[in-house]
Amino acid sequence: MTDQTLDPQLHIHDLGQRARKAARGLLSASTEAKNTALREAAKALRDRTPDLLEANAKDVKSVEGSKPESFIDRLRLTEERIAGMAGALEEIAELPDPVGRQLATFERPNGLTIERVAVPIGVIGMIYESRPNVGADASALCLKSGNAVILRGGSESRYSTRVIVDCMGAGLKAVGLPEDAVQTVGTTDRNAVAALLKADEFVDLVIPRGGRGLVELVRDQASVPTLLHLDGNCHSYVHAAADLDKAVKVIRNAKLRRTGVCGATESVVVDRAVAADFIPKFADTMGGDCELRGDADAVAIDGRLKQATEEDWNTEYLDPIASVKIVDGLDEGIAWVEAHSSHHTDAILTEDDDAARKFMTSIDSAIVMHNASTQFADGGEFGMGAEIGIATGKMHARGPVGLEQLCSFKYLVHGDGQIRP
Repeated sequence: MTDQTLDPQLHIHDLGQRARKAARGLLSASTEAKNTALREAAKALRDRTPDLLEANAKDVKSVEGSKPESFIDRLRLTEERIAGMAGALEEIAELPDPVGRQLATFERPNGLTIERVAVPIGVIGMIYESRPNVGADASALCLKSGNAVILRGGSESRYSTRVIVDCMGAGLKAVGLPEDAVQTVGTTDRNAVAALLKADEFVDLVIPRGGRGLVELVRDQASVPTLLHLDGNCHSYVHAAADLDKAVKVIRNAKLRRTGVCGATESVVVDRAVAADFIPKFADTMGGDCELRGDADAVAIDGRLKQATEEDWNTEYLDPIASVKIVDGLDEGIAWVEAHSSHHTDAILTEDDDAARKFMTSIDSAIVMHNASTQFADGGEFGMGAEIGIATGKMHARGPVGLEQLCSFKYLVHGDGQIRP
């Protein structure tokens, strides 16, 4: 069947059945088999780099002229990025197997011994937008944690995703693991997304990774449990005791290293005590690389800043634009960040450890940093090999979602003939 002739409901039902069967097959997979599959998949990615670049060129061409450069940057693959994807698979293979870990053990007065052990969640539905590497990372993390995954990438990345899934399939086949452990939705019909969100019979968890629109769609329509990754309206706060040269360097990286990632700083909050010195330094450093929008006091300090609107304080730009807000002291800075952050990643720049501690304990975000670029909000940088997303909720998982977060647990109870009175 082609994309156009697939019935979305029947297609998701078929994928779900196959994924459920594959997930059962993974329950008994050895660590060695999973690791070898990952290494073989990495080899396939390297061997098929020309095919993947050709497929990606088709994806990029399909959106050129209709999407901003930041979107195209997230979509585009290069030889270096493909090598990075393969390297991430190999790094995941080197990590400890999370499945079967003993999380706790205790003995009851009646002699029963009870263990709590980590087990796979089962079947994961992964819905994401333009970044093809998300498909590779999610597939690898799910495989290592014993989960089957159904990928539904954005229609703009469909050709790239198919090659990536083929490479994962080659790795699974090489060691005799079920190839249906990694599948992709074979139609761009949006009704397939709706069907996946309602596939309770087969899918145990849906994880959306993309803009607020996608995440809210999943939140509002899913009957399958979800692990949400909201937008990254990330803040960097320059405290009165900041080393301004260090702050300028860190925030330039936090904003401009890659503007289209969810860990990019979007808003710079500056203590009034250092604003007159910091803002011109910051504007000099950003030069013509980033549009700065400030409140009236910030614009008065440096005319290179444009006047910000109320909308700016709550915007995840994903572009070379940053807002600049002046606050009166640490307490007001904390209050401002709490009011406008999306609770993804926020940072404080200061040499005052007490101020840093207060900020880090008061800000209720998944990741809070001290004197570091917010772009370190990444599972690979946390030593997880990769991530399936940054969870911004508070239940089950929070922050980078890696192998451990893709496991649930069960209890094993050992007895010797006990009966309950």
